[in-house]
Amino acid sequence: MKELREIVKAYDEAIRAGKKTALAAVVHLNGSSYRRPGARMLVTDDGGLTGAISGGCLEGDALRKAMLVLAQQQPKLVTYDTTDEDDATIGIQLGCAGIIQVLFEPVDPNNHNNPIQLLRKMIALRQKSVMVTLFSLEDKKNEQAGTCLLLEENGNISGTIPYPELHDAIMKDVHEAMQKQSSFFKNYAGEKKSVSAFIEFLQPSVSLVVVGAGNDAIPMMQIAGAIGWEVRVVDGRSTYARPERFASACQVLVSKPEKALDQIPVDEQTVFVMMTHNYNYDLAMLKILLQRNVKYIGLLGPRKKLDRMLDELHREGMQLSGAQLNTIYGPVGLEIGAETAEEIALSIIAEIKAVLAGKSGGSLRNKQDVIHPETDAFR
Repeated sequence: MKELREIVKAYDEAIRAGKKTALAAVVHLNGSSYRRPGARMLVTDDGGLTGAISGGCLEGDALRKAMLVLAQQQPKLVTYDTTDEDDATIGIQLGCAGIIQVLFEPVDPNNHNNPIQLLRKMIALRQKSVMVTLFSLEDKKNEQAGTCLLLEENGNISGTIPYPELHDAIMKDVHEAMQKQSSFFKNYAGEKKSVSAFIEFLQPSVSLVVVGAGNDAIPMMQIAGAIGWEVRVVDGRSTYARPERFASACQVLVSKPEKALDQIPVDEQTVFVMMTHNYNYDLAMLKILLQRNVKYIGLLGPRKKLDRMLDELHREGMQLSGAQLNTIYGPVGLEIGAETAEEIALSIIAEIKAVLAGKSGGSLRNKQDVIHPETDAFR
């Protein structure tokens, strides 16, 4: 999400400077690649790049393709085949072993539903969204419709499907993607038109609520901010929870636990880490959070601290289900030998990422399967 925000910002700056822009997006992948479908990069007519579609190996050629698209003002689908180690056309021995389809679209600032404006709408609200990008994979010389529609969780639709005979079939799959919270590719064949689609499910950015405004909360904010998460800090001590100490946080709140959540938006992407070093404050916050639908509650401190808290809650008559207990991560963080506040923050952020992604957090060298699931099949 951070990259998308940077792309929108770069687009706004380019428009103010009178520059033309094109958006490059990975729309299909057969095999493996450094970046997955949905990776995007904005190119300006003076050669500026924001975002990335690879680890750096494709950007040089992509810049040249984008300049051609800007000159012709027509979308273009380009295939990058990194499966041939002897292929020197885009750089030898890339090592990705994938066939990557990249769609280049000129961005028309007069089109209120151009790709950047659709991204802007998606970013503006903390809502799940589904974006539709249409392209012709079978014949790259055919018209490439490009990014054309955004469905928001509240039901709002921006843009339109440019092929009336395929509209209902595509929209059915768009709603399915929203319901199942998944992205996929699909081919659609009509009497007059056949088209491929990348139907992309997009989540709002992670919202990290750091409960505790001590010095060890600062590297938590810095690391989370660096990867594009929204950060909120809450503490009962006004001398600690000061905006100047947490300048990049989107909210710094002085509050008692029982009133804090009334002032903090909570959704499926909101996670909490409690590190006040105040047992009673953490206990009160834990009690409140366990009654909310929160995926991750991290608790700094030894296991005996958590056990004591759970015993107190049990004595108060609070019966916790297995699902509720599974949301608590205490001691918090992955086991990486962390000692300093910065290392501890790194271990906690990594654990949160793994939990939200449904991963174990283990070493990739022990993984028997590919890093990412194959995406070579259309539905």
